Amino acid sequence: MGIGIPKDILGFKGQRVKERVDTDCLVTHEIHPRAKKRMRRKIVPYGLMPSLVVISADSGFHTDVAISEVVMAGHSKWANIRHRKGAQDAKRGKLFTKLIREITVAAKMGGPDSSANPRLRSAIDAALSNNMPKDTIERAVKRGAGAGEGENYDEILYEGYGPAGVAVMVECLTDNRNRTVSEVRHAFTKSGGNLGTDGSVSYLFTKLGVLSYPPGSDEDAVMEAALEAGADDVVVNDDGSIDVLTAWEELLNVKEAMIAVGFEPANAEVTMQASTSMELGLDDAEKVMRLVDMLEDLDDVQKVYSNADFSDEVMAQL
Repeated sequence: MGIGIPKDILGFKGQRVKERVDTDCLVTHEIHPRAKKRMRRKIVPYGLMPSLVVISADSGFHTDVAISEVVMAGHSKWANIRHRKGAQDAKRGKLFTKLIREITVAAKMGGPDSSANPRLRSAIDAALSNNMPKDTIERAVKRGAGAGEGENYDEILYEGYGPAGVAVMVECLTDNRNRTVSEVRHAFTKSGGNLGTDGSVSYLFTKLGVLSYPPGSDEDAVMEAALEAGADDVVVNDDGSIDVLTAWEELLNVKEAMIAVGFEPANAEVTMQASTSMELGLDDAEKVMRLVDMLEDLDDVQKVYSNADFSDEVMAQL
């Protein structure tokens, strides 16, 4: 697929492309924002946000641009699985416990002023979106800030392999590392996987911020606002929902900029997105979900990420 883009707006690693090219082609994973802005309207609706741009040396003014289909492990697909699990967690009384723990840790690390503590602000927003009473939130903030006695939590990221060799990452907040690693290892082992070492699968994931908008949102308007807000990418999913992707450190800044122009997201979170995915059949998908069940049932586990991918047919049977 080729689209015409003037060479002066095509960026090579954030810079303008040189006038003459001696090699057969230039390959870049970064595109100048103005070029992205032109491309999105044609590409995004078809799920073709560029992951690779090839600029032919024979194209004269370098207007011949081939766009490869983006390789994403499907943030929205895994998010849908997590949202289903989240509803189950709420029924089991797990969700509030995890949210309170995150608020407490955020307040302890960055102070009780949410306007000056982005992590705390994000944690409070998540709690409010899940209908946590404000007095419960306030108590968690005070506990984290040192008002009264409270536990000291450590943040730990475990990595491992689940059924069928899928990559799994587990975010934990714990006051007892020995207990947590024992419980996490048991979940992996019982599910037919194994707990890995640091770095064993983390290279497959990228930490980023995601703002989610429901189906029916004005795609062009959201994309335009996202670009102006400084977002890195915009993805329109098969169901019509929209994900605005940004550097995780900039999530709240982009969110506030979007809200300021009338686009409040349905959800905003820092997440881990896999660079490659493994599509599983029903049997393996059920095994992976049993592992996710076991991990998310643990009080110390905050979030679980995987590069597992399920077809719509498989998801409907889970």
